[in-house]
Amino acid sequence: MSSLLRLPLGVLVMLGLVGCEQLGSAEEQAPAGPPPAQVTTLVVEPEDVPVNYEYVGQVAGSLEVEVRSRVTGIVNKRHYREGGKVAAGDVLFTLDRELFVAQVAQARAAVAAAQAEHARARAQFVHAQNELKRVKPLAGKKLVSTADVDAAASAVDVARAGVQVAEATIGQAEASLQTAQINLDYTTIRAPVDGVVGRALVNTGALVQAGGNGLLTTMVQLDPVYINFGVAENDQLARRDELATGELRLPDHGYQVALMGQYGEPSGVTGSLDFQDYKVDTTTGSFGMRATLPNADGTLSPGQFARVQLVGAVRPQAIVIPQRAVLDGPVGKYVYVVTPSEQGGMWRSSARSLWESGSIWVNHDRIFGSCAMA
Repeated sequence: MSSLLRLPLGVLVMLGLVGCEQLGSAEEQAPAGPPPAQVTTLVVEPEDVPVNYEYVGQVAGSLEVEVRSRVTGIVNKRHYREGGKVAAGDVLFTLDRELFVAQVAQARAAVAAAQAEHARARAQFVHAQNELKRVKPLAGKKLVSTADVDAAASAVDVARAGVQVAEATIGQAEASLQTAQINLDYTTIRAPVDGVVGRALVNTGALVQAGGNGLLTTMVQLDPVYINFGVAENDQLARRDELATGELRLPDHGYQVALMGQYGEPSGVTGSLDFQDYKVDTTTGSFGMRATLPNADGTLSPGQFARVQLVGAVRPQAIVIPQRAVLDGPVGKYVYVVTPSEQGGMWRSSARSLWESGSIWVNHDRIFGSCAMA
């Protein structure tokens, strides 16, 4: 595991040094003294270092659906295997259809009667028009009275209104037929989405009611799946500060989410972070996050715990050193460095340390100590 430290450019870091040794020449050292300690140095240079953040989340289906009856009826048959996969449109349940078939037939007969009434009204309207055309010339010749002409004109108006009423009756009858047909179709209950269907909540022969105890079963879509997790408030706020100061940089497309295996190894499954809550959950003290990952093989199940890594963040111009070069002292963690004058120097940070995924990062503040020279 590596450690991230902000150090001067191109410094030499000593590895495995446990004490401060004199760096003078062999002639200047006491002949009876111990030989100089062997140390390993490493030249470190700034580079953009990727930073991953790991969290434990819980799997949830990307779409969870309650399958309900939309009409009141008796359950005739269940057509699926509980816990099995179904495709959108597959039949799950059928209800008794006899009452609904009768309602469709009744509505269809009502449409036929309305159409017949419309034909009769239309014929009356045509007859009234012809009668008016016949009496108008006679009125000019004084063969019929003006009252007869007015009566013929009124008959035309009445017949026209009768046609309009008949047309409205047809529309009403057709709407009733459509409603009856929809209710009949509702007796066949189909899967609304692709997914896995849960346990049946009603048995064959049970009465289900629309808007009441009409819940038949539940189903969930498992490809893709959601993984819900939380980021602690302090961590999220600190990350925002680092983004504002440029100490952390995110890619333009945002984090990539990598699913980790049971023992922390990469699984090869990646997805995206599609939701970040704007508020803190008062019960957990964290910001809610949600990742979307593919699950074509069905290895992830709702309720399962999973580890994910947010990948894509970068610490620009950071310095990477082996973790064994970081030592602990009374004032905190520090490293030994070799200065250009070849005098041993001790570098410390006066700021707090931040641990991330097993790595340590220390800010730019530096305090140097030196070894006593012989």
